[in-house]
Order: sequence, then structure tokens, then C-alpha cells
Amino acid sequence: MQPYQHFTLEERESLRILLSEGKSQRSIAKTLGRSASSVSREIARNKNKNGSYHAWRATTLYIMRRDKCKKRLRLEADRELREWVIQCLGKYWSPEIITERWKMRGEGKLSHSTIYSGIRRGLFPNISPKTHLRRRGKRKGSPKARIQPERFIRDWPEPILKRERLGDWEGDTVYGAVGKGLLVTCVDRKSRFTTASLLKSRLSEETKQAILEALSGHKVFSLSLDNGTEFAGFKEIERGLNAPVYFADPHSPWQRASNENINGLIRFFFPRGTNFHEVSKQALDEVLTLINDRPRKCLGWLSPNEFLTKCCT
Repeated sequence: MQPYQHFTLEERESLRILLSEGKSQRSIAKTLGRSASSVSREIARNKNKNGSYHAWRATTLYIMRRDKCKKRLRLEADRELREWVIQCLGKYWSPEIITERWKMRGEGKLSHSTIYSGIRRGLFPNISPKTHLRRRGKRKGSPKARIQPERFIRDWPEPILKRERLGDWEGDTVYGAVGKGLLVTCVDRKSRFTTASLLKSRLSEETKQAILEALSGHKVFSLSLDNGTEFAGFKEIERGLNAPVYFADPHSPWQRASNENINGLIRFFFPRGTNFHEVSKQALDEVLTLINDRPRKCLGWLSPNEFLTKCCT
């Protein structure tokens, strides 16, 4: 049995002509290669009030009925699920995170494309891609000045390379508006736990102090950076941390992928042009809390804080 296909505009025009010639429905069906019931149903559905048939009007009626028959989004029908998704989006979780956490709840399957569709259709009050999704259609990329390092990421020992332990960190800076300060960020390679400090300028001495402050109280076995000039005092950083500092190769951000990924997330909260001189430590800590409470796919959909708690216990 062949699958049913809707009448095309050309078929409807042929149907109109054959009807005007006085052909029977069975004869028309044979000419069009359709069943007689299909022809009868098409005429009954789309004929005019006076009994005549017009191809364009029939096509318009068909399109109107088809649009009304579109399947409702699951989020439109399931109020409980919709409220839970709104709550998660309010914490700036991505649709992928939300779907995986929904599965962990044992509530069945949920597609992240369903959530994206809901956002585009405006199902969630005061939530839009621009305000609540990390990717805003913009790509990050800016060249930096380089220094001459002594150790390279390509020479990482096995414990760092395989993320075998807590305490191997990746670091970088996040710039604000010109002359308006910046952040230094550090991400633990194993747990993806993030810490950061505010910086007034790119001076190497200030950068060193900011890194030491950010990593104060944390176990540090190594630190891996890009070779921007703000890290020129890396030898003092090594002495302050009592740990080696490794550097990425030029134009190789993927060598510090964990830190680059987190910096992209930090940009969501502090976009380009931010005046970091006006950002308080409390505001920064609130953003870090959101990030460290954000479930991560690489951690089995645990957050960094949950992962650290699991490791400690």
C-alpha cells in the first residue's frame, strides 16, 4: 500500500478542469492516478458553497487546515515541566544541561531542541536567547602578545595530561573595556572548579598577586597559562605557588580548553566592554557560585561543587 500524498496545486487545477468538462469522479481519479475516495474527499472538503470547485481556494483551505494541525510542543501541554525548565533557565543552564538533569530525575526523555523551540516561541516569560543562552551568535578571538616560556603544555607529565588529580590549574585573563580592568581566571582541570580575581591592569606584578589570591587556599600542583605579557613574572608565580608554570604554544587555545570554555561562560555575565573597576568582589563571587553550581557534561552532569563533594567523600 503506497503512502498517502496530499493533492498538489497542479492536481487541483487538473481536477477543476475535468469537473468543468463534466467528467465523473471515477474517471477523474483514473486520469490523476488517485483513488476515487481521495477525489471525492478533496471535492467535499474544498468545494465552494455553491458546489463549484476552485484550485487556488482549495489549496488555501488545505494550507489553513494544515497549520491548525501542527503538534503542540510538549512544553505547552506539560505545565510542571515548563515551570521546571523556567527555573533552570533562570540559573542560566543550557538546554543540554536541562535535558540531562531531567533524565537524571527519572522523568523520561526531553530533547534540548524542544527547549530551544520553546524559547524561540516565547513560552518562557522574560527569557530569550540573548538574555539567557550562553551562545549569542558571536565568536571570540583576539591575538595576544607572547613571552618566552621555559615549560610548554605539550610537555605535560601524565598526571596533568590525564587529569588524574585535583590541583592542576589552567589560567588566563578576561579583559574589560580599554583601561577598565580585567579578571584573572583559574580552572582546575579535573573538577572544572573555577576561581577568579579582579585586576586593575595587565602589569605582571599585579597579575602575579591576583593569581596568588585566586589560588589561595587551594591545592596547586601546576599552573598552565597562555603566553600573554601579563604573565611575564611567571618565575615569581612559580615561587609563590611552589609549583611549575606551563605555557601554551602560540595560537593554540585548545591546549587550555577547560579555561577557554569557562572564559566564554564568564563573558556571558561580563560581556566585552565591561568596566571591571565597577565590579565588586561580591558580584564576582556570585557569578563564580553560578558557574561552580552549573552541571557539566564532562563530569557526568554533576556541578564542580558536587564533583568536589563526591571526591572528598
